[in-house]
Amino acid sequence: MVSEKMAVSFFVSVTENMLKQITTQTKLLQGLMLCAACFGMLGQAHAEDSKVAFINSQRVMRESAPAKAAEAKMEQDFSKRGKELQELSVKIKSMAEKLDKDAPVLSESDRLKRQRELAEIDKDFKRKQSAFNEDLNQRKNDEIAALSSRVETVVKQIAESDKYDIVLQDAVYISPRVDITEKVLKALSAPAK
Repeated sequence: MVSEKMAVSFFVSVTENMLKQITTQTKLLQGLMLCAACFGMLGQAHAEDSKVAFINSQRVMRESAPAKAAEAKMEQDFSKRGKELQELSVKIKSMAEKLDKDAPVLSESDRLKRQRELAEIDKDFKRKQSAFNEDLNQRKNDEIAALSSRVETVVKQIAESDKYDIVLQDAVYISPRVDITEKVLKALSAPAK
C-alpha cells in the first residue's frame, strides 16, 4: 500500500502541473474538482484502515476523581472568604434598612455620617468581592489547566496502548463502541505515577 505521504506528494505535483496548464476558469474549476475527488478517495481509503475513539471531555471534567478532588479543595480554601462576604452583605443590607427607617428622625449630620459609613462599607465589600471572584476564577483556571494536561496525557497513553489513530472530543453522534470516556475516568482514578 502506498504511504499517505507519498500519495499526498503525488497529488500535490499533479495539481501543480494541472494549474500550470489551465487557461480558463472552467478548466480551473474542473481541475480543482478532480483534485478534490482524488483527495476524497485517498481520505476514504485511509479512513477504512483507521481506528477511531471518542472522549466526552465535559463528562471527564465533571466526573473524574481529580476534578472532584480539586472542587472539594477549592471549596475548602474559599469557603471562609465566601462566608465573610455573605456576612458583610447581610450587615450592609441591615445598615441600609436601618438608615431608611431612621432617616426621617435623624439630624442632617447624623444621616450624612451614616450614609458615608454605609458607602465605605459597601465600597470595601465590592473590593473584597472583586478580589474573591478574581482569585476564585484564577484558581479554577489553574485547576482546569492542570486537569486538562493530565487528561491529555492519559488519553495519549490509552490511544498508544490501544493503537487508536485519532481520538475525538466533540461530535454530533458517537457509537458507544468507540467511546473511551469510562476508560479515561478509570485511568484518572488510579494514583498518579
